[in-house]
Amino acid sequence: MREPIYLQDLAVGDTFSSDQHLLDAEQIIRFASEYDPQPFHLDEHLAQDSFFQGLAASGWQTSAITMKLLVGSLAFAGGVIGANAEVTWPQPTRPGDILRVQSTVVSVAPSRSRPDRGTVVLESITSNQRGETLQRMTSRILCFKREE
Repeated sequence: MREPIYLQDLAVGDTFSSDQHLLDAEQIIRFASEYDPQPFHLDEHLAQDSFFQGLAASGWQTSAITMKLLVGSLAFAGGVIGANAEVTWPQPTRPGDILRVQSTVVSVAPSRSRPDRGTVVLESITSNQRGETLQRMTSRILCFKREE
C-alpha cells in the first residue's frame, strides 16, 4: 500500500502514470449489454456498418476503466473524490486496446472556507498502446490536507 497523497504534497506539473488495462471484445459487449446497449457496442457485424466502422467500446466504459486506473495511480488521502469533470473521446476505444492513464496536476488550491482541504485540477489522458488519445478528462478533485 502506498503512502497517501495530501494537498501539501502536490505541485503544478506533477504527473502520475497508471497501470494498464487490456480491453477485449467480450468486455465491451458485456458492459454495453448492461449499460449502453447500442448495436456498435454489441455486435461486431452490425458495428461494421455504423459510424464507428467496427466494434467500439462505450465512452462510459472508457471512463469507468479510466477511473479504475486513476484510483490505482493516485493514492489521495480520503480517496479520489470528484467535484466536476469535462470529458471528450477523440476516437473510439477498440477491442485489443491497452489503456493507460497519464494524469498531470494543472492547479492546486487550498479551500478558503475549509482549512482541512482544497481542490486539485487534473488533466488525465487515457491512451492506447499506440499512444493515441482515447479520452481526455479535466477534473476537479477534492484533496485533503495533512494534519499539522
